Amino acid sequence: MGKQDITTLSQPKLLEAVKAMGAPAFRASQIAQWLRRGVSSFEEMTNLPAGMRQALAQQYRIPSVEIERKLVSKLDGTVKYLFRLSDGELIEAVLMQYQHGTSMCISTQAGCKMGCAFCATGMGGYRRNLTAYEMAGQILLAQKDEGRRVSNVVLMGMGEPLDNYDHVLAFLQRVSDPQGLNIGMRHISLSTCGVVDRIYELMAHRFQLTLSVSLHAPNDEIRGKIMPINKKWGIDALLTACRDYAAATKRRISFEYAMISGVNDSDACAKELAGRLRGMLCHVNLIPANDVSGRPFQKSSRERLMRFTEILTKKGIPTTVRRSLGADIEAACGQLRGKHTAVSS
Repeated sequence: MGKQDITTLSQPKLLEAVKAMGAPAFRASQIAQWLRRGVSSFEEMTNLPAGMRQALAQQYRIPSVEIERKLVSKLDGTVKYLFRLSDGELIEAVLMQYQHGTSMCISTQAGCKMGCAFCATGMGGYRRNLTAYEMAGQILLAQKDEGRRVSNVVLMGMGEPLDNYDHVLAFLQRVSDPQGLNIGMRHISLSTCGVVDRIYELMAHRFQLTLSVSLHAPNDEIRGKIMPINKKWGIDALLTACRDYAAATKRRISFEYAMISGVNDSDACAKELAGRLRGMLCHVNLIPANDVSGRPFQKSSRERLMRFTEILTKKGIPTTVRRSLGADIEAACGQLRGKHTAVSS
């Protein structure tokens, strides 16, 4: 059998492991502190005795996150990372600079099960969930590589965060820990395509993060064609969960809406969307859809974007058009991994 991933041990289990080695209990706290810093080997835990470091290395492993490839946009300085994990899986992350600080979009899974028709990540299929340590490792490695602190985190990279609920929950607690990355919940956004039962579970924690919901359509007919999850949870069930979440947390829901030419960008779609969202504490973020090789969809024209925005705004729905970053390096998640895999195979 392979070595156990020490980062998946709870504090009580870590304490048991330390005692089983005949070491004093305080060593468990020291190990936990090193893991919060994102070390990649037991040898880096320099305040542990050499014998204990060797014993830990014989029984346990620390998952690694390494830079496989890095692209930097000449347009705006956006950094696109392709990371390689311990088992060889590839994931993507994006580092973006804004006036309010440095934001990082990280992956929560290697691949994705959700199969959204316009998404590059889903084309490569689902491989596995990431651990909380692997999620945090993306941030820690980018900070070390770029020499700047990440102040905002977006769980909107590869994968569906709420499909990896337990590890994502552990990551949220780790990332907001003052002794960890110390990034407050109000500086974290979690994106979901609409896993309704998990939205209610997340709601129970009353986290002050921003819940971003990938809606992309005003009705079941359109959404069902481009987002398979809609067959399990239709728009009515999803929007009810969103209203409940906003009421319970007092936090505004951010609805992501990829504008796809001729699919979901008509005046009628805008009016129907405004009707469905009326009275909800929310905001609509319109996204010019990415052109993905192998997908038939094209992004809406600027005129359509502006018209859609105008209709929603006039009907009282706060709406913005997302600023496009890293256009010259294909910063949308899934594209770099797909090309790299194709070249390597």
